[in-house]
Amino acid sequence: MLSELPIDLSKVRKENIDKEILRAGIIAELDAINLYEQMAAMADNSDIKKIILDIAKEEKTHVGEFQTLLLELDNQQAKELEEGKKEVDEELGR
Repeated sequence: MLSELPIDLSKVRKENIDKEILRAGIIAELDAINLYEQMAAMADNSDIKKIILDIAKEEKTHVGEFQTLLLELDNQQAKELEEGKKEVDEELGR
């Protein structure tokens, strides 16, 4: 992603803007996590590796913050997230 919105917000209906902003935030954080974890895997210096992995962990917290807000705004998203959890539990016999 690297600093580009994955969606043209000017084409989004006004009532959906906040949800799309949150989704874009989630995408950006996941992209950052992926980048940082790849960089950490390549780093030779253990101090650099440790700091980069700590930053990646912070980005995971940011995903949770965006997701919490999104689930408050989008009842369908919240319902489907629960359905996904149920399906995983069923498939894994939990």
